[in-house]
Amino acid sequence: MSSINYDLTKIKAFIFDVDGVLSSNIVPMAESGEPMRTVNIKDGYALQLAIKRGYIVAIITGAYTEAVRIRFERLGVKHIYMKSAIKAIDYADFIQKTDLKAEEVLYAGDDIPDYEVMRLVGLPVAPADAAPEIKAISGYISQKKGGEGVAREVIEQTMKAQGNWMGEEAFGW
Repeated sequence: MSSINYDLTKIKAFIFDVDGVLSSNIVPMAESGEPMRTVNIKDGYALQLAIKRGYIVAIITGAYTEAVRIRFERLGVKHIYMKSAIKAIDYADFIQKTDLKAEEVLYAGDDIPDYEVMRLVGLPVAPADAAPEIKAISGYISQKKGGEGVAREVIEQTMKAQGNWMGEEAFGW
């Protein structure tokens, strides 16, 4: 049974911000000034399983590091928008390329740059430690903080609601 108050059977796509959602909002810096992110392995498992099951997964982030691109490409993510200055513009490009309807899209974001795009999707999701403005417009607020399994939580609940969580593809990477 889902704790998300939305008809999850409508969801066909998941879009995630990176910093503060798929990674912690506290990012250590390398001596070069490059941010070094942590990732949640269970988030990664859920992302690749969703892709195997036919869901569309996208990343829209203001960040740009090669490590982020490599991580999500290796999981099978085809729609990766980095250096996203205005996320609603990249969201519009994603919608145009995928021909999805707003109610078919879940977007997880945590801060003001996510605000505009979150108002455009069917199910806006916030981590527990998101900015108050983001929580105020979210259809679901996770019990988990950014980087601690938000993606796994919403993907798993959605796939369970659609009868797609367990199966042959679930037992491998």
